[in-house]
Amino acid sequence: MTLEGLALQGNKTVYDSLAATVAPRVREIRKAFIKESFSDFQLEEHRLEPVGNIHGVQYINDSRSSNINSTWFALESMASPVVWIAGGIDGGNDWEVLKTLVKEKVKALLCLGLDTGRMRAAFAGTGISIIQVSGMEEAVQVAYSICEKGDITLLSPACASFDLFENFEERGRFFRTAVKNL
Repeated sequence: MTLEGLALQGNKTVYDSLAATVAPRVREIRKAFIKESFSDFQLEEHRLEPVGNIHGVQYINDSRSSNINSTWFALESMASPVVWIAGGIDGGNDWEVLKTLVKEKVKALLCLGLDTGRMRAAFAGTGISIIQVSGMEEAVQVAYSICEKGDITLLSPACASFDLFENFEERGRFFRTAVKNL
């Protein structure tokens, strides 16, 4: 099976998939069944969930990523330029961990939330556009205006949602609705 055949993309998924094949092989489960399982795996809501493709731009809901590590894996799995929507309640995140990846993958950072000062300061020297937005609808509208065909708009906040939203599910639903309203 090729990497492109996996339902979920990114290095973390490849590692997880490799580990997940060991137990079934030990139990002598057929390779064809394992391959089929990995190619039609259903994505979890709010975890790298594709929500639309508009004019060649993919919109991905990763609202569940409420910490730096989850967002690192989300950004790492992107194969096209990213307009990244991030922010919320910053619980003392070490934004330095993302700097190299942001320089490599991100063309613009849309800062969403009431506590984005440390995040904006951390990425100020990276050469990407940094734009403060007041709400999800504005974030999606700004992303739409920045993106070019082949780009990705990724909601992967790296922060808790409780400043503007009840929880990460609501944040993801607002994103999904804003994309559908484009």
